[in-house]
Amino acid sequence: MANSNKVTLQIDAIIQAFSCIDDGASIEQIKAACGLNIELRTLQRRLAELKKEGYVKTSGDKRSTRYHSTMYHVNLSRSIVKEPSQPYATTIQLSEKSLEIQSLVSRPVQQRERVSYNREFLESYRPNIDSYLTQEEKKWLAEISRTLREDKPAGTFAKEILNRLLIDLSWNSSRLEGNSYSLLETERLLVQGLAGNKKTLTETQMILNHKDAIEFIVKGADSNCFNRYTILNLHAMLSDNLLPEPKSSGSIRTIAVGITNSAYTPLAIPQVLDELFEMILQKAEQIENPFEQAFFFMVQLPYLQPFEDVNKRVSRLGANIPLNRHNLSPISFIDVPREYYIQGLMGIYELNRIDLMKDVFIWAYERSSRKYAAMLHTIGEPDPFHVKYRQQKRRLVAEIISRALDRETAIAVINDRALFLPAEDRERFIEFVETGLMSLHDGNFATYFVSPNEFKQWKQAWEI
Repeated sequence: MANSNKVTLQIDAIIQAFSCIDDGASIEQIKAACGLNIELRTLQRRLAELKKEGYVKTSGDKRSTRYHSTMYHVNLSRSIVKEPSQPYATTIQLSEKSLEIQSLVSRPVQQRERVSYNREFLESYRPNIDSYLTQEEKKWLAEISRTLREDKPAGTFAKEILNRLLIDLSWNSSRLEGNSYSLLETERLLVQGLAGNKKTLTETQMILNHKDAIEFIVKGADSNCFNRYTILNLHAMLSDNLLPEPKSSGSIRTIAVGITNSAYTPLAIPQVLDELFEMILQKAEQIENPFEQAFFFMVQLPYLQPFEDVNKRVSRLGANIPLNRHNLSPISFIDVPREYYIQGLMGIYELNRIDLMKDVFIWAYERSSRKYAAMLHTIGEPDPFHVKYRQQKRRLVAEIISRALDRETAIAVINDRALFLPAEDRERFIEFVETGLMSLHDGNFATYFVSPNEFKQWKQAWEI
């Protein structure tokens, strides 16, 4: 199985490399573009497999063979989109409305009208009466999402493909944030725990946080829904060690925020943010169709910007909650062009128009569902010290909570465990764990994979 995953990742990296090759390339150029550390003979075999499947063609003789992709790739400098020859699209078909949005939000920000949050955009939406997706779109998504697991317990399908989903969704969601990890580097980090060369601690932490958040969604399929517990803790996991103040993780923001390169200014009043956050959750949970639920959340949560940061990541992973609950194929944003995704968000922020983001969402779901359907047939700079000891801290805090230890006992346990560490790290490790305990609240305790009841019992003992 490990070898099969390795081959799949190599082929994915080769396909990605062709997206920046305009007129064919030699095997040496392809190796350099995809960043694979493999023998040329192995790369030749992978290219031969792609040629056999119709994804690649060759020109020239044996000594000067050039490889050409038969796939169309998104060219962000043009609006022309061609029909592909493969079974699924590799470019996003944009509607006229989407092209108009793209044109409007591509103007210099100084030429775009300054706007603030529009409550009516959320308040006017009536679950199961209004819908962002048409009936035809919902029907199409339902057709391509089937996993033959619909009669199984919630989360069955995602658990079957969990290893691959962790890599795909962690990498693609992080990539949409500008993370420079490659697909293979992401696999190495998640499987072997080895950080990529010359990668920042922020990038490494971002991907590790995605892994935790995805596991939280998949393993909690029976109980996770659009409620405060789930979404606040999802944010806590995704933002762990990435925000200046630990208590900001899993909390509605109390400060004003801005959107880079946008004419949109989000709300700044905490009480109103909390009220509208609750309204988003209530409306999302009332929606009966899982695809409409997913897309509604992807539209409304980042528009509100309820958290100091990491709002988009919460919306992307949160979109998988209803899909996982219904055993539908997940959405992992494979190949989604970052520019299209950002332009779709700007259309929501500045125009309250969803068309471009909807085109991106449907296309992304098509890509994801077809990939996982195919698998069924085969199946601020974070502190370096925190990164180094994050697992030890997590296990120790989880133990303290699950055992409902009071302060005195917990301090003794922490000091005892610190004796197993290098002498120069002990004092700081103690502070690291104690700070984590002091920062715990109702919105972030699931970061340590403890239940609400365990947290409640610990809190009672802790506050005595």
